[in-house]
Amino acid sequence: MHIYLVGGAVRDKLLGRPVTDRDWVVVGATPEDMLAAGYRPVGKDFPVFLHGQTKEEYALARTERKTGRGYHGFAFHADPAVTVEQDLERRDLTINAIAQREDGTLVDPFGGVRDIETRTLRHVSAAFVEDPVRLLRVARFAARYAPLGFTVADETMALMRHMVDDGEIDHLVPERVWAETRKALAEPMPSAFLRVLRESGALRVLFPEVEALYGVPQRPEFHPEVDTGVHVELVLDAAARLAPGDALVGWCALTHDLGKALTPQDVLPRHIMHEQRGIEPVRAMSARLKVPVDYAFMAEMVCKHHLNAHMALELKPSTILRLLEGLGALRRPARLETFLLACMADKRGRLGSEDAAYPQADFLRACRDAAASVTSQPFVEKGLQGPAIGEAMRKAQVQAIASVTKPAP
Repeated sequence: MHIYLVGGAVRDKLLGRPVTDRDWVVVGATPEDMLAAGYRPVGKDFPVFLHGQTKEEYALARTERKTGRGYHGFAFHADPAVTVEQDLERRDLTINAIAQREDGTLVDPFGGVRDIETRTLRHVSAAFVEDPVRLLRVARFAARYAPLGFTVADETMALMRHMVDDGEIDHLVPERVWAETRKALAEPMPSAFLRVLRESGALRVLFPEVEALYGVPQRPEFHPEVDTGVHVELVLDAAARLAPGDALVGWCALTHDLGKALTPQDVLPRHIMHEQRGIEPVRAMSARLKVPVDYAFMAEMVCKHHLNAHMALELKPSTILRLLEGLGALRRPARLETFLLACMADKRGRLGSEDAAYPQADFLRACRDAAASVTSQPFVEKGLQGPAIGEAMRKAQVQAIASVTKPAP
């Protein structure tokens, strides 16, 4: 029995990044050997075991064979005769196909160390095209490692285009698309996720509402980047800086301007009512990908109300109260925070505005706190009942918001 550290732990160690999870491959063992050694079985499709103390995963070395379309269409073969090199060959990228022996030396049959040094995302073998999830994984790794200078190898991009043209990507189920997208939105540079998908042709298949934004002009005095697709990329990266690892804010950033693709040609480059036009495509994307309820809700709220946030200092107190009520922010202040982070990212996702001030955020927080401080008790003590209490509370909330001091211009 020989045990190897594999995958992300080896890759991140070579990159000088923190190692959070460790996965192991076991060569020369049977399931019975693992059970006898005290490992607990957890794998469904192939033999995977948990270590008794560390709870880390130990998988028997295996090969795989394509049996059908999609990411489910594989047959796995685990056997003591399978070598570590054969196990590594089934992996997606060379930087993920490096193993470390127990003595610390590396097994690197596909040049993963070289590709780490040259900052290249490269497929291991032609079998890459057999699993459509790999296309999304490459885009996600680009979102993670683009800040370090990583780019996709030309030959790998060519294979990804082939996967799109061949229809392999059409067999991705919504749950897998969402799982990879959610992870990508939590990476440091999610704009790279969009760019890789777009270059491969996958964006128009998986996210046609986002693909439609590219080439749509905006008014240059507000958007020096002009192209709406480029704006969304900038907003995504601004969101990643403002809320690192927060995929919910990232999802709101990705979907906030979908309505601009529906602006009539004779109105461009203005986008009157784009926030209302965007509601339908936001709902369509959320439903198609089966995103969680809170993601669907917050994306719709940011799409519908981000202009109100930008104009918060000019809004009437009653309008601000309706905004807070629509968000459910009086009872759930975290929703307001998500909303404000996404709106701030929209403001900063423009060329030359990366560090723009956003006093609207603190003002709306203060308005929320003022409105939430109003309770029913004083009105009950006055003898009000039923709907009269709610009406009185609402008037008091509007007055409380009106008393909030606005920041100096």
